[in-house]
Amino acid sequence: MFIKIYLITLPVFLAIDLLWLGLIAKKFYREQIGFLMKSNVNWFAAIVFYLLFVAGLVIFAISPSLEKKSWLNAIWLAALFGLFTYSTYDLTNLATLKEWPFLLTVVDILWGMFLSIMVTLISYFIALKIGL
Repeated sequence: MFIKIYLITLPVFLAIDLLWLGLIAKKFYREQIGFLMKSNVNWFAAIVFYLLFVAGLVIFAISPSLEKKSWLNAIWLAALFGLFTYSTYDLTNLATLKEWPFLLTVVDILWGMFLSIMVTLISYFIALKIGL
């Protein structure tokens, strides 16, 4: 069951996050931390992050919500997962890096929560539709 839900969730996550990073918020991130950004993405690190993050969503938000058959539970768990994971990154950077922008911290944490909720809900409803 995990693998099937994972294979549903991964492309949903990639589509939404890459839309955000590649089109919607690209200028915002460049303005906020362009001085820190590499010219070339470390795709290995990015892929490992995506694989792990999606596994976390499946384990901690989607699967428990499917067991309860509760989309409200899915929202709650996904929001918390996004809050905890994105806060770990952003608040650590805010605490330890010179010139890490507070605005970026807030926007990125909110994005992580929204992304987690949307990916979880879409994956949850797809899984229900196909009988998982």
